[in-house]
Amino acid sequence: MDMQFCHSCAMPIDPATQNAPGNYCGYCTTGDGNLKSREEVTQGIARWMKMWQPAVDDTTAEVRARAYMNGMPAWAAN
Repeated sequence: MDMQFCHSCAMPIDPATQNAPGNYCGYCTTGDGNLKSREEVTQGIARWMKMWQPAVDDTTAEVRARAYMNGMPAWAAN
């Protein structure tokens, strides 16, 4: 079986934690399965980046998160 990845953040999609069937992980969706806002996802990715790069300041983490998201199918056209 092929692994599926979130179209918003590239996290592997785990059916056990996914909020609704589709192309997005549980981190990028609301409880009812709708994609969170770009800003909410940006903040989540920035927090994740800071977990493994604690020396990075908040502004830099957000800039990096936005750049990363530009390559994701959910956000590339926005």
